[in-house]
Amino acid sequence: MIKKILILLSILPMFSVAQQNSMQVLFDSLKVNPQYKSNEIILEKALLNKSLASSMLFPKIDAFGKYDYANAPVGMIPIAPNEMIGMVQDPSIAQPFSQNIFRMGVGFSMPIFVKSIFTMAEKAKMMYQSAEIKADIDLLKNEAIIVSSNANLTYIESLDKALDKKSKSLKTVKEIVEIKVKNGRVPESALLKIKNSINNIDLMRAQIEMNRTKAISSIQTLTGLKLDSAVTMVQTNTYTSGELKVLEPMQKKIEATKLGVRAEKEKLYPSLVLNGNYSHSYANSYNNATGVNTDFATVGVTLKIPLYERDLYKKMKLEKINVAEQQNELDRMRMEFTAQASQLENSLEIIIKSEELYKQSILDKEELLNIAKVGYKSDRMSIEDYLKYEDDLLLEKSNLYKIQAQKWAILMKLAVIYGNNIEEIVK
Repeated sequence: MIKKILILLSILPMFSVAQQNSMQVLFDSLKVNPQYKSNEIILEKALLNKSLASSMLFPKIDAFGKYDYANAPVGMIPIAPNEMIGMVQDPSIAQPFSQNIFRMGVGFSMPIFVKSIFTMAEKAKMMYQSAEIKADIDLLKNEAIIVSSNANLTYIESLDKALDKKSKSLKTVKEIVEIKVKNGRVPESALLKIKNSINNIDLMRAQIEMNRTKAISSIQTLTGLKLDSAVTMVQTNTYTSGELKVLEPMQKKIEATKLGVRAEKEKLYPSLVLNGNYSHSYANSYNNATGVNTDFATVGVTLKIPLYERDLYKKMKLEKINVAEQQNELDRMRMEFTAQASQLENSLEIIIKSEELYKQSILDKEELLNIAKVGYKSDRMSIEDYLKYEDDLLLEKSNLYKIQAQKWAILMKLAVIYGNNIEEIVK
């Protein structure tokens, strides 16, 4: 709890100034968000189940109070024969027999050897490990969503800037077209075409704004922070391939289920239990109605040997079916994530190469657009041909920004699959 308060206090000053937002602020905000807290609750529950299994090895102590009525006098405690002879010979001695007996005392029991208890404790420990790893994976998944959403926001803002640049360029050419139309050098349809291109930019901005709102909402859902603009991200490392960390929670769960099968089987083993009892009894003796107080205590060891318990065999069969079901699901997931990881790794290589090609292509198309603008001014090019150069440049920029966002998304997916630390990859 103290750790959470310190994290919260450390990021509170940053909430007030949008420019101070950083990826670390977003990651820290995630860890104090209810989305993350739900995983902590699940983990705490698993930890309690672990301690609950171990607590079965401790003694159980009970206090009791009791009233017994019998239609004939019964003994309050066992009496040795030689003691009983003296009581019979001397009627003044109150005999510990009565029809109404009040009892109170304490009883305890403690397992000395019950094999299934130790196995159940191992199962609970394995389930806790599964929950712990799953909580880490869930955190990585949420961090990946934050990074991918921020990358989409960056893509949207970059595209919006490209639209601004195209709009300014078109408005400059529109002034030239207006002069040409006024002088009768081009038909009025040329002016309508360039106005239509400018209007299309406004329509594209409306769609972009919807996508922008969606990206901001995704980040706010996980962090509680509403961004005004994308946070600057820098890739400081890359993913590290290896074992499919994303499968570990299921692997641990299967191991726990197998221990459950073993525990059910071990319930058929002999068990040894220490038990004891202390009882204080009070009653009026039946021979002279004198009040009698007696104390009686026993301590013993019980050996229990199960001979036949049909429900245990059914439970074992059910647990074995659960193991087979989970193992089949694990095999399916392994095939799925292995194929997905391979596809993502290949896609990442292609995107990295394509990124450089798009950058060079944009430089070339910017140069071609400048040439086309000069050509149109000197009446060597139609308005339709000129607008194609404008569209080609915008499309190329859009493709570049799109694959840059895709690169972040792919990198994050691979980090989750392999269980890499995202906070060491993104700053």
